[in-house]
Amino acid sequence: MSTSKISHLVEHPALPLIAGATALCGCFAVAAADPTTPGGMIPECPTKAILGINCPGCGTARMIYSVMNLHFLDAIRYNVVALVLFALVGWSWFAWLARTFGKHVPDWMNWRYAGEWVVGVFIAWFIIRLLPFEPFVSLQV
Repeated sequence: MSTSKISHLVEHPALPLIAGATALCGCFAVAAADPTTPGGMIPECPTKAILGINCPGCGTARMIYSVMNLHFLDAIRYNVVALVLFALVGWSWFAWLARTFGKHVPDWMNWRYAGEWVVGVFIAWFIIRLLPFEPFVSLQV
């Protein structure tokens, strides 16, 4: 497929709508599976199960479940960094959708050093969640 055909496909309004519907279906599936119940349908994080440590994504399924049930304080407790990323991805999706309709909405991914910041925050979050003393122990889920 040529580059012009791919860029035309990405600019078609159906693609962000399909991506958004797919993401929403995934969120509803997580909400239906209730990851807050031990031994439920969603398995434990592989990093936590194998290595016994929290990865930067640990608690994300429970965070999504909490957001879907409007329990925002629980969502913050489970994984605040993933919650912020969840909001940023939503912003990017909205900017993408607006672009397909010819509107200009600023997107955080175009900011200078955005990628480096995301990687840096995830590395810092990974390290902070591994610290074995208060107040960092309370960040482990």
